[in-house]
Amino acid sequence: MAKRDYYEVLGVDRNSTPPELKKAYRRVAMKYHPDRAPGDKQAEAKFKEASEAYEVLSDAEKRAAYDRFGHAGVDATRTGGFQSTAGFEDIFGDVFGDIFASADRSRRKPGRGSDLQYRLQLDLEQAVAGTTTKVRIPTYIACAICDGSGAKSGTGKSTCPSCQGQGQVRMQQGFFSVQQTCPTCRGSGQIIADPCAKCGGEGRARGSKTLSVKVPPGVDTGDRIRLTGEGEAGTSGAPPGDLYVQIQVRDHPLFQRDGGDLYCEIPLGFTVAALGGELEVPTLKGRIKLRIPPGTQSGKLFRMRGKGIKPVRSSTQGDLLCRVQIETPVRLSEKQQTLLRDFQKTLSEQHAPKAQNWLDGVKRFIDNLAR
Repeated sequence: MAKRDYYEVLGVDRNSTPPELKKAYRRVAMKYHPDRAPGDKQAEAKFKEASEAYEVLSDAEKRAAYDRFGHAGVDATRTGGFQSTAGFEDIFGDVFGDIFASADRSRRKPGRGSDLQYRLQLDLEQAVAGTTTKVRIPTYIACAICDGSGAKSGTGKSTCPSCQGQGQVRMQQGFFSVQQTCPTCRGSGQIIADPCAKCGGEGRARGSKTLSVKVPPGVDTGDRIRLTGEGEAGTSGAPPGDLYVQIQVRDHPLFQRDGGDLYCEIPLGFTVAALGGELEVPTLKGRIKLRIPPGTQSGKLFRMRGKGIKPVRSSTQGDLLCRVQIETPVRLSEKQQTLLRDFQKTLSEQHAPKAQNWLDGVKRFIDNLAR
């Protein structure tokens, strides 16, 4: 059976550039690779055909001979059957790069300790002022007997005989040579012939450690502090992970925080609200006086600039916002009730403009319904 034209096999024209040839071969190879269709002889044949075509066309000399003499120009240089050439492994690596990349990452960082997270609860005052506190972390720590090496005292590690210290081995699969993490040393390139009796060669053991955490002023819930190298110990002397301290600020009985601002609600007697006066309000640094103007309504928000918080990532001090809630007196005596009734008789529309406006609105609404 006559061979198909190599350019036709890859689906490109005769003027295609090397990058275009490479891209075309990747597409065909992915489509007909034997792993995608096990046992499909037709797919396997097309895969071999595409591989042969790319082998010739990716080589400048062979491509020139093929362009001039066709298949006869390259058959004389072949030594029976399909042989891979330089550049073929590069294509293979591009097509299946994710597999090799993960294996390479395993080789570069074998046994690195896991990162840990610790939730640190603080009072609002601690978060605002900053503090230093000690935390106890249950985790894997370096073995005290072998000092984290995993080898018995007086011994050491040796080069892995399976991979010769490379951390990877090459496995033959059909037409391809697949590189993967060495199963003997698990990618480290070294083995421990005489492991530590305490940790069994792991170089670490379950334990705990107490750390001092410096919390900067102005932190808030959700902020994280990173302590490099204070996570889990790695295996066989590999680097440790990191510890992330997650800040959680407890609810405060008086204040609610919003960034740099503090909010609080303050009960206000109706006499002070009507006549005006002064009111002592709390801040995180003590009490201050707030002037209440006459005729203050319930829900009025007073802003006290610079009495809030300076967040950890800002140079600006927030404000304290006080919302007053007028409190209605309860358990009045008979005399007090009489005084209030007499007082009510003296009031007119001008003393309660909001109430009068509301009543006028209600009247207009009812009149419109009646029409």
